[in-house]
Amino acid sequence: MVSDGHETDGGSADQVLTSLGYKPELMRTRSTFQVAFMSFVLASVPYGLATTLYYPLVCGGPVDIIWGWVAVSLIIICVAASLGEITSVYPTAGGVYFQSFMLAPESYRRLAAWITGWLYAVGNITITLSVNFATALFLVGCVNVFQTPDGQNVLEGSAYQVFLIFLGITLLCNLTFAIFWTFIGVIAILITVLVVAKNGRHSGAYVFGHFEVNSGWVPGWSFFVGLLHAAYATSSTGMIISMCEEVRAPATQVPKAMVLTILFNLAAGLLTLIPLVFVLPDIQELILLAQPVPAIVLSAVGNSGGAFALLIPLLVLGVICGIGCTTATSRCIYAFSRDGAIPGSKWWKVVHPKLDVPLNAMMLSMVIQIALGLIYFGSNAAFNAFSGVGVIALTAAYSAPIVVSMIEGRRTVATGSFFLGKIGWACNVVSVGASSPILGIARVSPALTLS
Repeated sequence: MVSDGHETDGGSADQVLTSLGYKPELMRTRSTFQVAFMSFVLASVPYGLATTLYYPLVCGGPVDIIWGWVAVSLIIICVAASLGEITSVYPTAGGVYFQSFMLAPESYRRLAAWITGWLYAVGNITITLSVNFATALFLVGCVNVFQTPDGQNVLEGSAYQVFLIFLGITLLCNLTFAIFWTFIGVIAILITVLVVAKNGRHSGAYVFGHFEVNSGWVPGWSFFVGLLHAAYATSSTGMIISMCEEVRAPATQVPKAMVLTILFNLAAGLLTLIPLVFVLPDIQELILLAQPVPAIVLSAVGNSGGAFALLIPLLVLGVICGIGCTTATSRCIYAFSRDGAIPGSKWWKVVHPKLDVPLNAMMLSMVIQIALGLIYFGSNAAFNAFSGVGVIALTAAYSAPIVVSMIEGRRTVATGSFFLGKIGWACNVVSVGASSPILGIARVSPALTLS
C-alpha cells in the first residue's frame, strides 16, 4: 500500500505513532477489508433504521423515511471525508480529541482536547448503550408478533423484562469480540415482504411522495425532527478512528473505509426502507408501537412464525452492531485514559497481555452502560434520551477538529495522504453547517414517546 510517505506497513505506522508521542501497544492485525467491515458493522444500517423507524413515521411518513435518509447520508459523506483528511495526518486511537489538540493553537489546545475528548467518550458510551437497548426493545417487538388466543402480547415488555434482556445483550457484547454474519437474511426480508405483500402494496407516488405529520409540530420542523432516524443510524461514522492503532496502514485505510462505508450504507438503507414503505400498514396504528418494523413484516407476511424467522437476522445484526460499538468504545476510553484524562486512568489504559485488548476500559464502559440502563425503570423515554445524547455528543465531537482545521486554513491536512483540496473545503462547510440542525433535532428527541 502506498500512502505518499506516511506509512506502508505496520512497522512504519508504529513509527508514526511513536513520533506523535505514544508507545505502540496494540497489534496491527486488521486489513483494509476488516476495517471496512468494522466500519459497516458499527453503522449496521438495516438494524439502525429498523429500530428507530418510529421517528420518521410520526414526523413525516414516507417522505421523511426515504428522503430524510438520502439527505442525512449525503451530509455524513462530507463528515466522513472531512474526518478522513485529518485522520490521514493523525492516525491514533485518540481520534477526534487528539486531532483537536494537534490542530488548535497552543493557547487553548488542552481545553479543546479535553472538551472534545469527553464529548467523544460520552458519545461512544451512550451510542453503544442505545444500540443494546434498542436491540432489547426490538426483541420484545419481534416476540410479540405472536399473540395469545385473546389477542394479547405474549411478552408484556415491562421495565424489568426489558432491562434483563438489555443486560444479557450487553454482557454478550462484552464477551464476544468478533462475529461474521451474512446479510442474506436481511435481503430475504425485503424480497419476502414485497413478493407476499398479503395486504397489498402502495403506489410509487405514496412511497416517494406521501407526507403525513402526527407529531403535533409544524410540518417543516416535524420533518427535521424525523431526521433523527437517519442521524442515529449514521452517528457511528467517526468511531472507527479509535481502531487506528490496530490497522496496518491507518493513514490510508481508515479514511477510505469511512467514506466508502457511507456510500454502501446509503444503498443498503434504501434497499431496506423502500420495500418496507411499499407494504406499510396504516401509519396511525404503527405509531402506537415502540417498534413498528415487526408489525410491518407481520402484516406483509401474514404469519407469526414466518415473520419472526425473517426478523432474526436483524436481531443478530443488532448484537453484531453492539459488539462493534463496544470494541470501538473500549479503544476510545483506553486512548483517553492513556493521556490521563479519566479518573483512575492507570487502570483503564492497561492492555491485557494475552487478549491484546484494553479489557479494563471495556469493563468500565460496560458498568457505566448497565448503571445508566437502570434509568429505564424510572422513565420509558430512556431510550430516546440515550440515543439523543449519543447523537449530540458524537456530532459535536466530530465537528470540533473540522472547525479547528478550517480556522487554521487547512494547512495541516494539506500534508496528509487523503487531502481533498477544494472538495475538502466544501465538505468542511457542509459538515459544520449541518451540525447545528442535527444537535437541535437530537435535543428534542426525548419529547417523542418511544417506549
